[in-house]
Amino acid sequence: MNYPSPHGHGPYPPHQGSPYPPHGHDRPPHDDYYEERRRREDTSARIANIVRVVVSVVLTIFLLHVLFVVFDANQGNEFVSVVYVLAKTLVLGLGDVFTPDDAVLGVVLNYGLAALVYVVIGQLIIKSLRR
Repeated sequence: MNYPSPHGHGPYPPHQGSPYPPHGHDRPPHDDYYEERRRREDTSARIANIVRVVVSVVLTIFLLHVLFVVFDANQGNEFVSVVYVLAKTLVLGLGDVFTPDDAVLGVVLNYGLAALVYVVIGQLIIKSLRR
């Protein structure tokens, strides 16, 4: 049987005072805490990704430079010279830590050390952002 509603809202009376807060501005204060925390975590994740990309680009430049030196690439080539200038700039004083008699070995060791320093510092930054 279908009885007509005295309030015009169907077979059940309208809800008076829902136990749940309405969506929007009447949220409990603890929701703001979680939302702010999520926002901070999102920002930290973005910064960590930027650090990963920067470290990866620097490592790629170091690898290319070492390969160009090991295989005696043409120094007159513009790409090779750009990689050389970038690698010299990014090595940050670690380009002459090791000075063996073989110059190629020196480049491999020094730029390998610089790459290791970048990886360690990058990982430390990323881990500190996750805390």
